[in-house]
Amino acid sequence: MIPATAERGPATERSATSKGGRFWEVDAARGVAILMMVVYHFTFDLYAFGGYDVDAVSGFWARFADATASLFLFLVGVSLAISSKRGGGGFRKYLLRGLRIFGYGMLLTVVFLVFGMGIVAFGILHLIGVSIVLSYPFLKFRLTNLVLGVAVFAAGLYLQAGDPTGSAWLLPFGVVPEGWAMPDYRPLLPWFGVVLVGIFFGNVIYGQGRRPARLPASAPVLARPLLPLGRNSLAIYLIHQPVMVALLAALGVVDLGLF
Repeated sequence: MIPATAERGPATERSATSKGGRFWEVDAARGVAILMMVVYHFTFDLYAFGGYDVDAVSGFWARFADATASLFLFLVGVSLAISSKRGGGGFRKYLLRGLRIFGYGMLLTVVFLVFGMGIVAFGILHLIGVSIVLSYPFLKFRLTNLVLGVAVFAAGLYLQAGDPTGSAWLLPFGVVPEGWAMPDYRPLLPWFGVVLVGIFFGNVIYGQGRRPARLPASAPVLARPLLPLGRNSLAIYLIHQPVMVALLAALGVVDLGLF
């Protein structure tokens, strides 16, 4: 694959696209989401492990976390739209990819339970894994996805306004068993709606699986540091918290004995 920072002509760009080349602007946007995630988790660690006077679970920081999740999920939809334009693999490709991401989510579920940090029964990785599979029938749609996405998101907000409690089997749909504390909870309602909106934009902007001509073929200098973050977002997501908490503990900034 040709590096995103290399100069490309139109023919080279078409060749890279047909071979599954990456779009620097998508990687850069995902890199921004990674930085936002690290900032939020740093704040959360100070709150949860260090006892600092910063409320990481409500107000501004809760909205910041929602914005970060929204950007990630929007880009999931955009990437699914691009992938569908390149073809190959059929439903099996999306099923296996979704199961793999869901499996990483289950690994985090086990880690959180073992260390007594709360229940992560349907966090963002679970959501992304399920969304990849559920999105398959919608990959060809444009306006339909926008309408459905807005409707799903609105329905989820309406449901959450009632603070629903009930069976654990309904967790994926926004219904939480009473008394459960979940530091990472992203149910299908409303968050699958963001993925559908991302598919809509992906189909509009990358209708042929290619970058629009008005966008530069290579990344601007200021965007280039973001590209490695975007290309390795899953690995960074999985390892950044243990590394950051360990460093904060080693520096005496947080006390893991609080848990």
